[in-house]
Amino acid sequence: MQSTDLYPTRRFKEPRLVYRTEDPAVWGRPGDGPLTEEQLGTHELDGFTAIEQLLEPDELAAAQTELNHLLQDRSLDGDERVIRERSTDEIRSVFDVHRLSSHFAELIRDERIAGIARQILGSDVYVHQSRVNYKPGFGGAPFEWHSDFETWHAEDGMPRMRAVSLSLALTENYHFNGSLMIMPGSHQTFVSCVGATPEDNHKASLVKQEVGTPDHDSLRMLADKHGIHQFTGPAGSAIWFDSNCMHGSNGNITPFPRSNLFIVFNSVENALEAPFAAEKHRPEYLGSRDWQVLR
Repeated sequence: MQSTDLYPTRRFKEPRLVYRTEDPAVWGRPGDGPLTEEQLGTHELDGFTAIEQLLEPDELAAAQTELNHLLQDRSLDGDERVIRERSTDEIRSVFDVHRLSSHFAELIRDERIAGIARQILGSDVYVHQSRVNYKPGFGGAPFEWHSDFETWHAEDGMPRMRAVSLSLALTENYHFNGSLMIMPGSHQTFVSCVGATPEDNHKASLVKQEVGTPDHDSLRMLADKHGIHQFTGPAGSAIWFDSNCMHGSNGNITPFPRSNLFIVFNSVENALEAPFAAEKHRPEYLGSRDWQVLR
């Protein structure tokens, strides 16, 4: 039996705003993991937590080597988990990296990563989705403003906002090479999007998302209310952000590529159901249904 749909989307002719009342951004307590009481309080208020330096230099070097291996792996040519830029055919994203790479699979089990996910979500966790976002120089396309939860709810069947994402910088994230932008506090408002989900929507949306993006009036309202925060930092820095944060990034016309490891953790108490606004769920590499608890 499917849960009550608390966040209806892609059903109505006009956008709607649903205020988050039943799903806290922080489910755990200070003693449950590495984050302090102050950090958890900020995460609850703003919807995100920045970590100045998550990886040590030797760990970062190993992760960068693994990234380069994935980007140059010819065995992945034609693999649907590899998404390429529409204009240049350069790699945009590689999904399922925790299954493709034993190195990244081990890294995300570290207490500094899985431990924080468990603390924020107040339960055991599993990987809902993993990928490397590679925004190449001279042509890395933007990511439109969106809430990840809107897509995970509509197309994957995630019932509640009990998921959190980690974006770990593997290259320098400057303000000019397409770094992440978030509207602080926007996680408290769910924007119901207009437009029914096309069949196999993911094949187009992973290159350029259109269905599941909020209308301009709602974006203006959220930006006027919350402002926009841009995340910059050296390789090895990281940000944790709530599943419903309104976020996006500009394109990259500089010579400096931007690569981030992106891991989505979902609570084991928030297992996927039938999609709430699609005929069928997306492939396993986009929304895992064969989940294993991270230990």
